[in-house]
Amino acid sequence: MNLTKLQTFLTLSDCLNFTEAAEQLYCSQPAVSMQIQSLERDLGFPLFDRIGKKLYLTKHGEHFKPYAEQMINLFHTSKEHIKQLDNLAYGTLSFGASNFVGVYLLPAILSVFNRSFPGIKINMNISSSSQLISLLESNKVEFLVLSDRIPIDNARFHSKTFYQDELVLIVNPQHPLAQREECTLANLVDETLIFKPNKSATRVFLEGKFNEYEISFPKYMEISNLEAIKQGVIHGLGISIVSRFAISQEVKSGLLVEVPINGVQFLRGIRYVYHRGIHLSPAAKQFITLLDEH
Repeated sequence: MNLTKLQTFLTLSDCLNFTEAAEQLYCSQPAVSMQIQSLERDLGFPLFDRIGKKLYLTKHGEHFKPYAEQMINLFHTSKEHIKQLDNLAYGTLSFGASNFVGVYLLPAILSVFNRSFPGIKINMNISSSSQLISLLESNKVEFLVLSDRIPIDNARFHSKTFYQDELVLIVNPQHPLAQREECTLANLVDETLIFKPNKSATRVFLEGKFNEYEISFPKYMEISNLEAIKQGVIHGLGISIVSRFAISQEVKSGLLVEVPINGVQFLRGIRYVYHRGIHLSPAAKQFITLLDEH
């Protein structure tokens, strides 16, 4: 088995058309067919079925595809790492981040990294937690930075919490609570609480804390985007509990007011995650050092 066969398989599995795959690979259609047949002989099972004029991945092909992606990505990653051993004048820092982390927390740290290593290309993929785990599993990114409320397989992945993020109550400046030095959770039960959808890690975390305090919010609104949540509070749609880090500018400018909740603190950890036993690139090691110093 060689990398050319694997790349041919991955290209054909994406387009499911021999002519299109040949064009993408800059080779002939018979060459694509020969590569696939050779790979199938190596593996001992069929990868594609042809039904009529259409091509389909077999069940074996579907299960083999993520492994092929891992092998191709690992090969390219290894070349990148070895180049960076000589110096960090060039190369790529490739990682994934959850929405809050990538938008609000990491840009300042990336700025420090960029000043120290201007030749390193930064590739930060901001996505959902499930997509991030998939990217890490297929070696498309070296590591992830995300909430410690997102479950991971600790047997497969190493993780370390480097930052404690506090979520705080925010209200519109005209809201009655904006004039108070603090409030209680009981003061909020009649308010419309703006949440992220129920599958988000932040929503699960907050509802878990509310259960601890035996309180629920019958009136709520779901908005999937944090910026939209902040705008909703600014325009009086309701109140919300979000990261203090994410609303610092709006609080300074007077668009939002942070109101402490007496006796209640919402803390979640932010951590980095990578495969156990792998060799991180020099660029990744330098960036993780910055995270640890944050």
